[in-house]
Amino acid sequence: MRTEIITSAQNPKIKNLLLLQEKSKARREQGLFVVEGRRELEHCREAGFTIRTLFVCPSIFGDIDSAENYFLCSCPKNQFPAESQSVLRHPTHSEAPSIIEIPEALYRKVAYRESTEGIIAEVEYKSLKLKDLQLPENPLIMVLESVEKPGNLGAVLRSADAAGVDAVIFCDPLTDLYNPNLIRASIGAVFTVPTVLASSQEAIAFLQERGIQILTAQLQDSSLYYDVDMRRGTALVMGTEATGLTDLWRKAASAHIRIPMLGRLDSLNVSVSAAILLFEAVRQRQ
Repeated sequence: MRTEIITSAQNPKIKNLLLLQEKSKARREQGLFVVEGRRELEHCREAGFTIRTLFVCPSIFGDIDSAENYFLCSCPKNQFPAESQSVLRHPTHSEAPSIIEIPEALYRKVAYRESTEGIIAEVEYKSLKLKDLQLPENPLIMVLESVEKPGNLGAVLRSADAAGVDAVIFCDPLTDLYNPNLIRASIGAVFTVPTVLASSQEAIAFLQERGIQILTAQLQDSSLYYDVDMRRGTALVMGTEATGLTDLWRKAASAHIRIPMLGRLDSLNVSVSAAILLFEAVRQRQ
């Protein structure tokens, strides 16, 4: 592997790493995003993403040889369709990423998280499309419409992984999928759960063509969530906490469901609501 040592925060590669962490425009233009931490990078590699550059702090992570072995021993999964699996082969020396060694003082400046493990990577974009989803019979799908906060999106992905969800669809998203806050909040679930970006119109057409019932979470004209059968193919659809779902989803719904509110407030955090609905589906299916 190609290895170099960087000690200055003014180095262009360090400046670009920080730019990718902070600016979604830079991520889109370069087709790169940043992943930090052992666990997250392991899930990232297993999902077939290509790591371009690895920044390692030996005093925290371990020596550079252990970083090389850590990278090369990953075992990618077959999550993507055959035509897009070129990155899944075992990396050769020409395909392997650059490894950049940085001292601890510099690492503390560029690390996004307070609790850190001494390893950060620049990773190439790779996105699933609706047509790429390989769904089983009677799938369970989570759909979020225009949810903005990356922390909420990441938390929903974490719950989706725990519930064994077959896919998550982000419709008309207001944040990009590879926002560092989203990756951190998901603890890597953005890589373990097949996740697709689509318009609401595209997602509705996709679900209806496959006979998957659409259950929209809303307070008005709705049934209690545990009274609705979720054992068949089901998409649970949620909107923002402030405005809820658009009429497009309400009209497309097979049924409207709600979580009973017994206190004085009329809503839960979207990630908490998603977890409640997902595990009701799990309960029914078991």
